[in-house]
Amino acid sequence: MTDQTYCDRLVQDTPFLTGHGRLSEQQVDRIILQLNRYYPQILTNKEAEKFRNPKASLRVRLCDLLSHLQRSGERDCQEFYRALYIHAQPLHSRLPSRHALQNSDCTELDSGSQISELSDRGPMSFLAGLGLAVGLALLLYCYPPDPKGLPGTRRVLGFSPVIIDRHVSRYLLAFLADDLGGL
Repeated sequence: MTDQTYCDRLVQDTPFLTGHGRLSEQQVDRIILQLNRYYPQILTNKEAEKFRNPKASLRVRLCDLLSHLQRSGERDCQEFYRALYIHAQPLHSRLPSRHALQNSDCTELDSGSQISELSDRGPMSFLAGLGLAVGLALLLYCYPPDPKGLPGTRRVLGFSPVIIDRHVSRYLLAFLADDLGGL
C-alpha cells in the first residue's frame, strides 16, 4: 500500500472528489489556475479554458480534469494533490487514499513491536484508580484506630475530595458523613 503512486491515488480518490458538494466551483477554478499558471507544462491555456468552461457542469469538468491528469503522468498528479492541499485542505485530509496510507503506516509500525496493554480505558481510569489509592492511603494514615484521633484530621479529609477526584469523593464523604455533625 505504501508503494501507491499519485496516479493510483487519484484513481482511488476520483469518486470521492467528484461527489456532490465536495469541491466548490471556486476551489476547482483555483486548482486549475494554479496548474496552469505555476505549471504551464501541466495545463496549457487551451486546456485550462476547457476545464473552466461555465457551460459544462462542475462534475463533468472535474471528471475531465482528473482523467486528463491521470493520462498525463505521475508528476502532474502530484502537483494536483499539492494544489488540492493548498486550496481545499479539509477535503485533502479526508481523502480515502490518505486514510489508507495512514492506516497502512500505523499497521506497519505496530506489526514490528509487541506491546501489551493493561487496560484500554485510558488515562482517566488510571487517574481515578490512583486517586482512590491515595485517598485510602490518606484515610489509613490520618485516621488512627483511637476514636479521639487528631482533631484536624476530619477537616483535612473533608477538603481532600475536592483535590483528589470526584469519583473518590463519594467514598471519602460517605466515611465522613457519620461524624460531620461533631465538627
